[in-house]
Amino acid sequence: MKSPKTSSPIKGLGLCSGGLDSMLSALLLQQQGIKVSFISFETPFFSSKSARKASLQTGIPLITLDITDDYMAMMKNPRAGFGKNMNPCMDCHTLMFSKAGEILRKEGFDFLFSGEVVGQRPKSQNKNSLRYVEKNSGFEGLILRPLSAKLLPVTEMEKKGLVNREALMDISGRSRKTQFHLAKAFGVKEYPAPAGGCLLTDKLFSVRLRDLMETRIIFDTNELHLLKYGRHFRLDSGTKVIVGRTQQDNEMIMAYYLHQAHVLFKHGTLPGPDVILTGTASPKNIETAAAICAAYTKSSAGETTPVHIMEKGITRTIMVKKITPETFKPLMI
Repeated sequence: MKSPKTSSPIKGLGLCSGGLDSMLSALLLQQQGIKVSFISFETPFFSSKSARKASLQTGIPLITLDITDDYMAMMKNPRAGFGKNMNPCMDCHTLMFSKAGEILRKEGFDFLFSGEVVGQRPKSQNKNSLRYVEKNSGFEGLILRPLSAKLLPVTEMEKKGLVNREALMDISGRSRKTQFHLAKAFGVKEYPAPAGGCLLTDKLFSVRLRDLMETRIIFDTNELHLLKYGRHFRLDSGTKVIVGRTQQDNEMIMAYYLHQAHVLFKHGTLPGPDVILTGTASPKNIETAAAICAAYTKSSAGETTPVHIMEKGITRTIMVKKITPETFKPLMI
C-alpha cells in the first residue's frame, strides 16, 4: 500500500533518546517518504546529548525541550508509581508524549512515534504499559511504534494510508539481532548501548532525590543538578552539606554554587574539597560544615586547622579540629 498523494508531505514527530531503536523507527518511516523529525527532552535527570548525536548521524532535524517543571510536578505523585528506584517510567513516557503532542499541534505534524519495542522492558514496554501511556497522554490514536507496529492494534495513521503497515516491523523481546541487521542496512554505525542514561534508575541518586523531596517543599533546578556530584550530608531538614570527591566534582559543585544562597568552605592551607552548605547557616551548621571540610583533607587527626568560609561576599577563617570522615557517616545521604 502506498501513502496517498497530498499537497504537503506527511509529517511524523518521534521521541528520540538517541538510541538505536529511536533512529531505526525514524528511518523506517523516512523510507516511506514520510518527513520525520525528532524531539528530545531535558531535565536534570537526563539530557539530549545522545539525541543530538543521533540527529547529526541521520540528518533528521531535532527539537529539544526542557520539561523540568512539568516533570517535577509529575514526580510528586506519578499515577503508575515508581520502578525499582525513583523512576516513574510509565508516567515519564506519558508526559513526554503529551509534551510532544503540543508540538504536533503547533507545528502541524500528523502523528507521533517512538522506538519502543514490545517486551524489551518487561514493566514499561509491555502492551498494557504502552496502552496506558497512549490513553493518558491526551493523544490516543496518534502514537505509532514502528518497530513493533504489527504486534499492536492498527492505528488511525495506518487505516488512513498515511503509513504503510506492511513496511513496519514486528520486533519483540530483548534480543537486538533484528535491530542490528536493520542498522547495517541503513548504514547506522554509531549508537549508545541500550542502558538508558536516566539518573532516576540509579540507586544512590534516587536516595538523594527522595531525601530532597521529603525534606523540602520548594526547591529549584540548581538543587536537582547538585544531587549528581560529591558526597551529601543532611544536617537538618532544611540544611545540607555537599563535599567534592574529585577535581571534576569540585568544578561542577562550583558551577552550581550560588554566592547569595550558599556558604562555601575551603581549607586554608591544604588541597581539599570544595564544600557548600545549602539551607540554614546557623553557627552550629557552619561549624559542622567546616569540620566536614577539614575531615576530607590530609591534615592530621586531632590537629586544629584553618577553614576559609565565604558567605555573601565576605570571607572569614575559623579553626576547627580535624575529625576522621567516619565520624560524619551517620549524616551521609
